[in-house]
Amino acid sequence: MNNGKTVFSQVMDFLPLHEFRKCVMRYRGDYKVRTLSCLDQFLSMSFAQMTYRESLRDIETCLKTMSSKLYHMGIRGNIARNNLARANENRDWRIYADFAQILIHQARKLYQHEDFGIELEQTVYALDASTIDLCLSLFPWAHFRTTKGAVKLHTLLDLRGPIPAFIEITDGKVHDVNILDILTTEPGSFYVMDRGYLDFKRLYALHQTAAFFVIRAKSNMQSKRLYSHSVDKSTGLQCDQTILLTGHYTAKDYPDKLRRVRYYDSETDKRLVFLTNNFSLPALTIARLYKARWQVELFFKWIKQHLRIKAFYGTSENAVKTQIWIAISTYVLIAIIKKRLDLKISLYTFLQIISVTVFEKMPIYQALHDDPQPLSEIQNHNQLSLFDL
Repeated sequence: MNNGKTVFSQVMDFLPLHEFRKCVMRYRGDYKVRTLSCLDQFLSMSFAQMTYRESLRDIETCLKTMSSKLYHMGIRGNIARNNLARANENRDWRIYADFAQILIHQARKLYQHEDFGIELEQTVYALDASTIDLCLSLFPWAHFRTTKGAVKLHTLLDLRGPIPAFIEITDGKVHDVNILDILTTEPGSFYVMDRGYLDFKRLYALHQTAAFFVIRAKSNMQSKRLYSHSVDKSTGLQCDQTILLTGHYTAKDYPDKLRRVRYYDSETDKRLVFLTNNFSLPALTIARLYKARWQVELFFKWIKQHLRIKAFYGTSENAVKTQIWIAISTYVLIAIIKKRLDLKISLYTFLQIISVTVFEKMPIYQALHDDPQPLSEIQNHNQLSLFDL
């Protein structure tokens, strides 16, 4: 039965608006605001993410065309290009960063029992960063190289979901490994990283918090073998050893024992060496944990393909961060709805359906199920399969 609400409005009904208002009050986002509230700004920018709008003028044109439905979509303010530009320029981006963290907290609860292919009681995180290139003349604050600007999206991805547990946005010059200095680790959890995070002083600090790490070793690492353990070489394992670092500086930075696992990947014809401070898991599980790290790479590819975070509506640091955080909030909101409605379709298919039905007045569940063709056939199988949850 038609309940009179647009699909967009029903999607936004899943937002914890009380928490959003607390974020706005924390940073006085609506202080002396008359024409476009923070909620109007969030809804307009989220609409742009869902429907792939190219510019602020594009957003303005689409919403004004449906001006009679804006009130029922929850948008009360005057949606004009200049109003949106000023809001993105001046409203504190931390409003939307804090709200995204609230949504992330909700989503992680919903996905905490998801299977990611490895039977493990502990939480497993993949840490990585993705660079978003910018034009230095338009974004002079985004320092990266002499003639090139960029921002980095540092992400700690919970592999059960996968949902980002931690996100930090910096300029392109910040090295990936520096994020370990501000990362709050959880005792007993696993942190899987590539070689860019190989800093033994920081890894030892992580080790002292009773957390575990799995990371690739560099070819010039100096060490001595203490023990060798038997492995089944038919699985691709080549050795499982307990070692001590012998380098002048590395031995001081990490004075404890490490475990070295060497693995041959027949799919890529590569020999990989992993380091970990966990001595209880089977060696093959260590190799599989590192392979699962690829999900964070797929996460970056997915959000760059399906959300507006490569082309920006404003050039200031505040406008860029606002757009990225609202994009992340939109992604997490869609993941929350998918789980709460127990949908068997991918996030890609979900977004595609929402993008063409935002103004329709039909129950959202009907919009997602009232298709005579199986949804699995609609999906483009060239798309990333990470989100076929």
